[in-house]
Amino acid sequence: MPPQPSNPEPAPDFDSMLSRKFGKEVANYFSGSPLNRVGFLRSDHKFLSAALRHPSTSFLLCKDLQPLLDPETKDGIANLKYIKYEDLKAVIGQDPYATTEEEMLGQYDSRHYVPQMVFLGIDERVKDGLSYQGKNRYTGAPYFAIDITPRAGVKEACETLISSLAGKGISFAQGRMLMNVEALDDYHISPPSRLRNSSSKSKSPRTSTGELIPTQAAIYAEARQLLDWNARNPFCAQCGYPTLSVNGGFKRTCPPKDLAKLSARTSSGVSNALATPPPVHADGDATPKPLTPADDSERPPCATRKGVSNLSFPRTDPTVIMGVVNHKGDKLLLGRQKRWPPHWYSTLAGFAEPAESIEEAVRREVYEEAGVHVGRVVIHSTQPWPYPANLMIGAIGQAIPSGETIDLGNDPELDDAQWFSFDEVREALRVGTSGLGEPAGEGYKEGGLRLPPGTAIANQLMTSVVNGFVSGTPNL
Repeated sequence: MPPQPSNPEPAPDFDSMLSRKFGKEVANYFSGSPLNRVGFLRSDHKFLSAALRHPSTSFLLCKDLQPLLDPETKDGIANLKYIKYEDLKAVIGQDPYATTEEEMLGQYDSRHYVPQMVFLGIDERVKDGLSYQGKNRYTGAPYFAIDITPRAGVKEACETLISSLAGKGISFAQGRMLMNVEALDDYHISPPSRLRNSSSKSKSPRTSTGELIPTQAAIYAEARQLLDWNARNPFCAQCGYPTLSVNGGFKRTCPPKDLAKLSARTSSGVSNALATPPPVHADGDATPKPLTPADDSERPPCATRKGVSNLSFPRTDPTVIMGVVNHKGDKLLLGRQKRWPPHWYSTLAGFAEPAESIEEAVRREVYEEAGVHVGRVVIHSTQPWPYPANLMIGAIGQAIPSGETIDLGNDPELDDAQWFSFDEVREALRVGTSGLGEPAGEGYKEGGLRLPPGTAIANQLMTSVVNGFVSGTPNL
């Protein structure tokens, strides 16, 4: 079996009453970031400017959403590779945070391409990092993520930087990170649900230079999801004009002015090659109308500039994934997709729908996919999943006595579903876990049950169930 990274350590609880009652907190892969996001400082351009240029600051470069990796790996487990401000000045300029957000809006020019940057947070373990006095004093090493995919006016500078790094043996990950992520997507989400995210599927070979250690995976998850969201939302959903990334990359706003000619609008922060058609005026005529000099930079009114709806925020799609136990408490419901290799099974999963609680989503998905009726549902743990923007909400439910009969006829998503005894699942967790198509562990006998690796939340759910989460004292 290929090397597998460990899961992050849960937050310390200092013998809390909650831990004594419910057990130890579960931390899943892609969580456990070492950074304090200090989100309240994202709107402080003086802080961002100081953080940008501080000697302790680290910059994570991403090209086509793939992170820069340290060429040195240990036992197949990789680290991200960071660079410093001096290496990036040709790409990002002297200081993109030199002005206030209000001044940025007043100077907005959609012809000017600015590489997307995201402020990720500060590592407070670094005591000689940036020390900044806000309402309180905040000290730590700042982290930023930057998209250096060669584009527009910085294409040459990005290519030069990428070539320089390659000359030192430093390269970007190929395909998706984390043990064949598309395979884990299969473990997590049923086919119709996956269609929501189909545009994010990588067409490159599913290989990686190494599997990231947990803390680095959490940093990359934040970087990837924010860079991806900014790239997917270059235009205002209300008026269709290009938007501007603000608040350290965590918000997008529709500027009231654009110094570019309205008839030559382009998408700043995404690609200057993307142009929009002339706006349709109130009288229905799309023909460009003459503007007075005072109106040259004015945009038409937009509802997003009024009230509390004047900003676009990153999206997160809630997805339920559940370990379902029979009423007697000695079997676990698992399902499989038709395209999986033989003997591979996992827990059921699917997207939560609008106006639906997580508990209701669990009951609906299990009934739709397997025909089983679930009663009580308990939330177990969660897992960020930045492909592109999911939050896996792990739950454990128990079937009602009269609702345990499996029926795949409601919605033909599953190729098969079965009740497996806890003993079968325990044995598979011991010797039969891996990514889809990868070899099992030592001691596995051909024909035995195969399950997802330990970094998948499905594995965590199954482990908790067979260790007594339902039938005995919860062992979280």
